[in-house]
Amino acid sequence: MEQSPLVEIGLPIALFVIMTGIGLSLTGADFQREARHPKGAVVGTLGQLLAMPALGFAIAALLDLSPATAVGLVIAAACPGGSTSNLVSYLARANVALSIVLTVISSVAVIATLPFYANIALDRYPAVSDVAIRVPVGRTILLLVAIVLIPVALGMTVRRKAPDRAASLEKAVSLFGGIILVVLIVGIAFSVRDRIWELLTEAGPPAILLNLSGIAVGLVIASLVGLSRSDRLTTGIELGVKNSTLGILIALTVAGSEELAIPSAVYGLLMYASAFALVAYGRRSFEG
Repeated sequence: MEQSPLVEIGLPIALFVIMTGIGLSLTGADFQREARHPKGAVVGTLGQLLAMPALGFAIAALLDLSPATAVGLVIAAACPGGSTSNLVSYLARANVALSIVLTVISSVAVIATLPFYANIALDRYPAVSDVAIRVPVGRTILLLVAIVLIPVALGMTVRRKAPDRAASLEKAVSLFGGIILVVLIVGIAFSVRDRIWELLTEAGPPAILLNLSGIAVGLVIASLVGLSRSDRLTTGIELGVKNSTLGILIALTVAGSEELAIPSAVYGLLMYASAFALVAYGRRSFEG
């Protein structure tokens, strides 16, 4: 399928900017603090990298989704948190430092885990295309290094050398990320406009179920290991609020399928409802 310049050039550049925003929120002291008390980081990372993809596969099987929707849902589930989860944690008065650390760790780890889970899903649902579609691990690793690892490191460097400048840039990047996600969702919806309601009908329920299940799993596992209330809320946010832009990027530029991008696009839109609820809950719980 022929990709537009927006997808092949614009989307990676946009994601590079968004991931740089994550780095602008991070300092070495954040790592040091969480390293002294690593339980939250370990639990959240395991939840993100193991529990969420497992939920994606389970929901796809439970709802008997079509192959394209099932694979797209797994891709969405395997994506890490993003700068939006950091913002939600801040607004909810949760542990922002833990949120940032979890986002960065999972964003780096996804270089290996996202191709792994995507290829398992494509093997499980071979009817996604008449021609077998594979997520090339080598190409995907290079792509994710370029748009995840490098920009995060760049943002951290700016934060270290010019913290005031980084703080102002961070706000602009967060706004930019939100605009880009809306543009992508609208663009994808237009490209499949002839089937949009059919796809929304199928992708909406599993996306909502994945989102709510992820939040619930984050809260439960954090509670079971005795994390603080703030850290529990942070873990729930991090598992529920995902970097859907990355899922759209993988579906469009690597797998070459708009239908595979639909679950990530729908998830990216619907997750804001639960995010607002989490912010309201956090502000009410921690007020005073």
